[in-house]
Amino acid sequence: MKKFFAEFKAFAMRGNVMDLAVGIIIGGAFSTITASLIADVIMPIVGMFIGGIDFKEMAFVLPPLFGSEEQIILNIGLFIQTIINFIVLAFVVFCLVKGMNKLRKKDASAPAPKPEPSKEEILLGDIKALLEKISEKQPD
Repeated sequence: MKKFFAEFKAFAMRGNVMDLAVGIIIGGAFSTITASLIADVIMPIVGMFIGGIDFKEMAFVLPPLFGSEEQIILNIGLFIQTIINFIVLAFVVFCLVKGMNKLRKKDASAPAPKPEPSKEEILLGDIKALLEKISEKQPD
């Protein structure tokens, strides 16, 4: 059982898992901020321009079916608000990804340092130098 928890701890403490957790928490908070921006700022302005419509109240009531007394309400206004929220979030994520890709390209465009020669290459160079010395000393 201790081995299981040790493996879990090693998994949970890896950088990728922690980065993912932070990203999810920040994403949730950002989603809440965006939802508030849409519901409390953008939608009232849009409603004002299209005749004072309050999107929260925009709904269709369907007649009861099969003798049921319960009404079915389609909240079209909330659905439109959710679509606008998605579009804003998708645009922001697109801009973030585009910016990150631009930064990665700058890092990738920097010339990579020339790798140091391997031990074999150094040894072959020494052998070549010795052979050249020997061939210089021998008369033709």
